[in-house]
Formats: sequence, C-alpha cells, structure tokens
Amino acid sequence: MQVRELNQSDAEEYYRLRLEALLTNPDAFITTYEQEKQRPNPIMTIAQRLESETSRTFGLFVKETLAGVVTLVKETHPKFSHKASILAMYITKDHRRKGGAELLINELIQFARAIELEVLHLSVVTDNHPAKELYKKLGFQTYGTEVKAIKLPGRYLDEDHMVLFLK
Repeated sequence: MQVRELNQSDAEEYYRLRLEALLTNPDAFITTYEQEKQRPNPIMTIAQRLESETSRTFGLFVKETLAGVVTLVKETHPKFSHKASILAMYITKDHRRKGGAELLINELIQFARAIELEVLHLSVVTDNHPAKELYKKLGFQTYGTEVKAIKLPGRYLDEDHMVLFLK
C-alpha cells in the first residue's frame, strides 16, 4: 500500500471510487449516488477539484489501484486560515482494517503540518465506531455531538465533531 496526492490524471478513477463509496456507505456521505450521477461533466469537475488551491485529495493505492481517498479542505478566510477540514474519507471494503486508512490520515496530517496548519476538524456519524477509534488513535478528540445532523428517509443520524491540534 502506498499513499500519494491525487491529480487531474486520477479523476476517472476517483469518480469510480466515489460512486462506489456512495453506494456502499450512503449514510457516511451527504451527497447521494443519484445526485453524483446527475452532475454534468463529473470527470472534468473532479479534475479541476483535484488541482484546487484550497483542497488536496490523497489516495491509497494497492497494486496500482485506487482503494481509498481522503480530502483536506483549507479555510480561505484569513482569520480561519490556520484551520482545515477532513472530508470524504473512504476505503474499499476489501481493504478495510488493514492499515490503509491510518496511512491516508497520517499522510494528510504530515501535509497539514508542512503547510503550517494548526487545527484539523472532521465530522463522523456517531455509530461509525471503527472510524471514531482510528481518529482517536491518531490524536483527534471529540468536542461535540450534533443531534439529528443528517436527515434520511424515516430517520436521523447524529455526528461527532472531532479536532486535532497540530500546534
């Protein structure tokens, strides 16, 4: 397994993995599979996002195949420029609990330190215990729970908000 930052040439593979993530773990994402499929020019849009000034997406590769992703989005307002959010974390079912998620997050944390970020935020559905345990292992702390954060047909999901202070 190896991790590297994704670029425009990874857009098609990222899109394939994104669709898989939305089908496999719909509760973990705000965007639905149907919404993602309806986007005009998704590959071009993704390629542009992968080259954005305000975000970086890292990919976990297993034998040249993209098996996981995570995105770091930096705040743009000058008074918030010391902070960023971690979004869209996903590992394929075949590669879970094998250390790939930890590799991805550690690479993201190293990158965040290199660009002198001080605070990383993320949100995770409260009943996603494996993800929460990984984040805790890496030093993240829960600072609040948002009740009814996500509305689904017939039910709600709560989210834990977590933070990692880099400085």
